[in-house]
Amino acid sequence: MNNFLTPREIAKAYDEISVNKAKNSASNLIILGMLAGLFIAFAGFASQMISHSVENVGLAKFASGAVFPVGLMLVVIAGAELFTGNNLMIIGFMEKKISFAELIRNWIIVYFSNFVGSVLFAFLIHGSGLLDTSGGLLGATVIKAAINKVSLTFNQGLIRGILCNIMVVLAVWMATAAKDIVGKIFACWFPIMLFVMSGFEHCIANMYFIPAGIFAKSNPSYVAAGQIQAEALARLNIGGLFGNLASVTLGNLIGGALVIGLSYWYVYRYTQKVTNK
Repeated sequence: MNNFLTPREIAKAYDEISVNKAKNSASNLIILGMLAGLFIAFAGFASQMISHSVENVGLAKFASGAVFPVGLMLVVIAGAELFTGNNLMIIGFMEKKISFAELIRNWIIVYFSNFVGSVLFAFLIHGSGLLDTSGGLLGATVIKAAINKVSLTFNQGLIRGILCNIMVVLAVWMATAAKDIVGKIFACWFPIMLFVMSGFEHCIANMYFIPAGIFAKSNPSYVAAGQIQAEALARLNIGGLFGNLASVTLGNLIGGALVIGLSYWYVYRYTQKVTNK
């Protein structure tokens, strides 16, 4: 017996997966959504911790990429609700297993729950003193990363969001195929490592990275350690956060639900039905 599902079997499995996610209670979705936000934020913090003192850009990106996939592993294996992964519920909607209202309900509840969990973790990290690592260099790195994100144009955030969630939902897709823990770990690791190394944008990760930078910029020692200019700091605010999330979230939806979700639904579900008529 194969220890993994074929692409056609994965697509069919999303009938039941979509229904289970759509029918879950609001309280369960809120709790699981907050946990997913926490899990991704844990990974985001660790990815900056391991890379902040690495001077070689390529090695720093690889170090971040090696650690960050743990976030999705926790979501997939331990169990949580992640907005970007749930974009694949579009398959259940196209199969008429769930309604449009049920699809949007899940996405909205999970998205805002992810936000709460991510911001909560950013607040806790700010109060932990861990950003003092390397004489405040970690704190400076957190601020600079957040500034870079809020400085993206709408089109840049949109495109990077599309490319990112192609990789994220492929990781979820392949993890669904795997029937054992090791298979799920490897399915998560490679695509997520690729998106982090490439510099693509993930809306839920940014729900941690940008608030963490906003909290950190209040510490003058971090600003001094990074020699960050006041003009750059001024861009790092709530408006910048929501501006980034608007473009990246839309991009993630396009990449996850339309590019991958609809493509695989058409190839492995719709076309098969038409052929069998």
